[in-house]
Amino acid sequence: MLNVLRPALSRVLTPVAEMLARTPVTPNSITIIGTAGVVAGALWLFPIGHLFAGTMVCTGFVLADMLDGVLARVKGTSGAFGAFLDSTLDRVADAAVFAGLTIYLVRTRQDTLALVALFCLVAGALISYAKARAEGLGIPCDVGFAERTERMLLALVPAGLTGLGVPYVLAIGLWVLAVLSVVTFGQRVAAVRRGASALKGAGADGPPASQRGARAGETQ
Repeated sequence: MLNVLRPALSRVLTPVAEMLARTPVTPNSITIIGTAGVVAGALWLFPIGHLFAGTMVCTGFVLADMLDGVLARVKGTSGAFGAFLDSTLDRVADAAVFAGLTIYLVRTRQDTLALVALFCLVAGALISYAKARAEGLGIPCDVGFAERTERMLLALVPAGLTGLGVPYVLAIGLWVLAVLSVVTFGQRVAAVRRGASALKGAGADGPPASQRGARAGETQ
């Protein structure tokens, strides 16, 4: 849903990317640094209760990580491995955020909410995999309310506000995300079913059976 903001953000990051393009910095190095920063902030600060600081660190590195695609375009070095690395490490960063929140909630004896955070982690992985698998079969699957941007917002914004002392907001954010994740997964399954029916009706069965076990990564 919020992917419509990407062009505007890309324009903001382009001057920074143009400066970095004149240095030895590569898009892949930015991807790795951004992921490492998110993982460090989420797994170090969230579990010990520094939710606002953790949110600021994670948000900063998430924004920095978005610079890799802009830099790749400016340098003209976009490639399959860079896309693979970015998508794969996005999964690592997502897992770190929700794992950090889960540990914090367990340590503060909010066991039910910890289970909700864990559910959001698993659901996010399923949502991403559903799209990747569909596109590997040649079926478009760019649908759903809770794509990666929305999932991160619904985790990080409430976490930051909780760190500032706003009550109940983390619980609301995680429950809303859990519901939207279920809806999004259902939307993607339905989209794939329609797409598969359309392919069958057109006489196309997608990739050969030997390719159907392949897995692909994606960013949403």
